[in-house]
Amino acid sequence: MSHPRLSLVLDAPEALPADGRIAVYRATAATDLSDLPKDRLQIIQGFAPDHAALAARGYDVVPAASGEFAAAVVFLPRAKAEARALLAEAAARVAPGGPVWVDGAKHDGVDSVLKDLRARVPVSPAIAKAHGKIFSFAADPAPLADWAAQPGTPAPGFQTLPGVFSADGVDRGSALLAEVLPAKLPGRVADLGAGWGWLSAQVLTRAGVETLDLIEAEHAALECAKLNISDPRARFIWADATQFVPETRYMAIVMNPPFHTQRAADPGLGAAFIRAAAGMLSLSGTLYMVANRHLPYEDALRAAFHEIEEIGGDSGFKVIRAAKPIPTGKAPAAAAPASRRRAPRPRR
Repeated sequence: MSHPRLSLVLDAPEALPADGRIAVYRATAATDLSDLPKDRLQIIQGFAPDHAALAARGYDVVPAASGEFAAAVVFLPRAKAEARALLAEAAARVAPGGPVWVDGAKHDGVDSVLKDLRARVPVSPAIAKAHGKIFSFAADPAPLADWAAQPGTPAPGFQTLPGVFSADGVDRGSALLAEVLPAKLPGRVADLGAGWGWLSAQVLTRAGVETLDLIEAEHAALECAKLNISDPRARFIWADATQFVPETRYMAIVMNPPFHTQRAADPGLGAAFIRAAAGMLSLSGTLYMVANRHLPYEDALRAAFHEIEEIGGDSGFKVIRAAKPIPTGKAPAAAAPASRRRAPRPRR
């Protein structure tokens, strides 16, 4: 099945240069790329599950672009600041005058991006299809220079980039969880879905912590965490937290799990985090998690832990302590080699 919009424009002989690399920004595991020349593509995708799925299909996939390209295709993300930053990067990396194709769904703001681009650069006629639009413009870094990604300062001593979760400030759920964490934690701790590192930084202030693994699927967020946390006890792991297998079980885990898959709320994602946490903990280990109060995680918690109690929160969030994971009878698989990056943008 061809991509509903790409297939309409790439038949034209002038759509892409005859040779040279083509950058593809933010293609996902579900994106049909069969209309593009596979051997010329470099896919820029920093979300670990999508990265792994595309690599398994034989594509050249990297978390961050480098070098120059003859053309680019940008699949617009929902976050406007991130979309602008990707377009600015594509315009700077594609050879001057080369085509930058922009594809997006209406519900992800393609009309707004098209309007903003038209005010800055000549844009080809947009083709509307399948509740979205596709169009192109000629690469030129100057008109979009002020759209380039700029670090934000969500809290003193921390920085973020456009598109990462809670880029503008500390998430309220994470703050509520930090308030009730005990003054002393055990030696081996993990933060699942660690984001840009604020909650992890609070964990590192507790007595007793010897190592802390920050496990995060979004490469850009983890790169921010590396800048935000210099404590030598911290390890930064780019991976899908629902699939990661540690070398040694943790004594405690903290998490503010995501609950969105693309636009739709997906409580199953948080439940997957709960099951994963139970599998990573020692049999005497403890999970500290925060979740939106309306999310139905109780069944997943009862299936995974012997002890469950609410220890904090407010009208919108619940903070839960769950202890003593219920054994599944299945031994953990061997950990992947350190050199292998394992692998939802599911967003919180």
